[in-house]
Amino acid sequence: MAAGADSSVDVLAIAAHRDDVEQTCGGTLLRMAARGLRTGILDLTQGESGTRGSAAERAAEAEDAARILGVSHRQALDLPDGAIGNTLENRLKMARVVRELRPRVVILPYWEARHPDHAICATLGYEACFVAGLSRVAAGSAPPHRPFKIVYASLYADVRPSFVVDITPFIEQRHDALMAYKSQYSNQAQGGGLFVPEEEIRERTFAEARHYGLLAGVRYGEPFVQREVGLVDDLMLIPVQSI
Repeated sequence: MAAGADSSVDVLAIAAHRDDVEQTCGGTLLRMAARGLRTGILDLTQGESGTRGSAAERAAEAEDAARILGVSHRQALDLPDGAIGNTLENRLKMARVVRELRPRVVILPYWEARHPDHAICATLGYEACFVAGLSRVAAGSAPPHRPFKIVYASLYADVRPSFVVDITPFIEQRHDALMAYKSQYSNQAQGGGLFVPEEEIRERTFAEARHYGLLAGVRYGEPFVQREVGLVDDLMLIPVQSI
């Protein structure tokens, strides 16, 4: 998805692979877009090492998913799928995008994960956001920029979330965006023992969203962790009932 004349976004979700964002924070991007915010996705790899689908197939599917999510910008870097490294070269590649898109909020995957690429993406993304704000570091032609807020999508992490985003009105679109990846989630012989059967995906993903929604007193939700302490201005406006 090509950048327009104004390529800036308000919220940028960064993930290792095409379809990671759809799984962990697709509903949140839909909610932000519905509020009139510009959203973007940066996938770090092309998907060339996946058990299912080619890089070209996943690129086309990512475009379809992006349209469903209503994102303003989506692109993929060329970091090696399955072997992402936290190197200066990779930090500068990501910093260049952060400077070009100038997000206020960046969403990263949680820093502990089964897949090494996901865990590395969290650390690499944080450091790239820091580097993007250094005026003496060369990373593209855009001026330095550092996001105000970094949050971590923790759907698959066994941790208590700092907060949950209500995605109830967008749960069907979220599912449609994930299922745009037909090469990954349609029933097929290749990888049959590794992937969830297509008929179970809806039940599982809705159940996860229902679990986190219940924690926050809504029907469906997506969980996030923030490292810093939150700030409350008015005790009367804190959401989620205590008793």
